[in-house]
Amino acid sequence: MIIRPHQHWFSRLFVWHGSVLSKIASRLFLNLLLSVAVIFMLPWYETLGIRLSVAPFSILGVAIAISLGFRNNACYARFNEARHLWGALLISNRSLTRGLKTVLTDRPRQIRQMIDFQIIWANALRLILRQQPIDSALAPLPEPLRQQMAGYQNPCNGVLMLMGQWLAEQHRCGALSDILYTQFERHLTELAGIQAGCERIANTPLPFAYSLILHRTVYTFCVLLPFALVNDLLYMTPLISVFVSYTFIALDALAEELEAPFGMEDNDLALTAMCTNLEIDLREMDEDDNKPVKLRPNNHYQLR
Repeated sequence: MIIRPHQHWFSRLFVWHGSVLSKIASRLFLNLLLSVAVIFMLPWYETLGIRLSVAPFSILGVAIAISLGFRNNACYARFNEARHLWGALLISNRSLTRGLKTVLTDRPRQIRQMIDFQIIWANALRLILRQQPIDSALAPLPEPLRQQMAGYQNPCNGVLMLMGQWLAEQHRCGALSDILYTQFERHLTELAGIQAGCERIANTPLPFAYSLILHRTVYTFCVLLPFALVNDLLYMTPLISVFVSYTFIALDALAEELEAPFGMEDNDLALTAMCTNLEIDLREMDEDDNKPVKLRPNNHYQLR
C-alpha cells in the first residue's frame, strides 16, 4: 500500500511510485513506436484505399470506458470488503484480549498463551492469502503443535482449534462461566467468518472471460487508434495516441491490482503492517515489553 503525505496538485502530476505507470511504461512505449511508424507509413497506407475515421473510435471508446468503470467498481468492491474484513479482525482480537484480561486476572501465563495464538493465527492468515510459506508464522508454537499444524490443509483452522480448546479448558476448570465462555466463543466464530471471507476473495477472482474481453478490446483499440488519428493529426498522433492509451491501459492494470487485494502490489493492503500493529496492541494490553517495532513506509512510500 502507498502511504504518501499530502502533495501539491502540480507535484502529484509527476508521481512515479504508487502509480501503475511503472507497470505499463513498456506498453505505452510500444504504442509510441507504432504511432511513429504509422506516420512514416502514411503514404503507403493511403494507397490501400482504407481510411479509418475517428467516429467509430469515439463510440467504442465510450463503451470501453463504461465497461472499465463497471469492472473497476467490482474490483474496488473486493478491495473494500477485504479492508473491512481486516478491520473486523483487529476489532475481534482486541475485544477478545480485553475481555480475557478483565476476567482472568489471576491467569497471566494462560492469557499470554492465548495472545500468542491470536498473533500466530493472524500472521498465518496473512501468509496463506499471499500464497507464501507459513513456517515463520508457526515458528513460535511448541514443536509438537507445530508438527500438528503442518498436517492441516489450512493451518489457520488448526490455530483456531487451539484457541477453542484453550477457551474450553478455562471453562472446564471453572475460570469462565457459561455466559462468558459463550461470549468469548463468539469472537472465535467471528474470526472464522473473517477467515472464510478473506479466502473467498482470494480464491474466487472475477470471471476470467469478462476480464479477457475487456483486455482484448482495450489493446485492440490502442493498436488501431494511431491509424484513425494519423490523417487528421499527423505529427500529433503519437502524443494523443499515447495519452488515450494511457487512460485505458492504466485503468485495466489498476483493476488487476485491486482484484487481488491481498498481494504485494503497490495498491494492495498492507497486511504485514496490520499484523504488526495487532501484535503491538495485544502485547501492550498484556503489559508485555516484547513487542515488534511499528512498520513505516519505505523511501518509495510503500507499506507492506
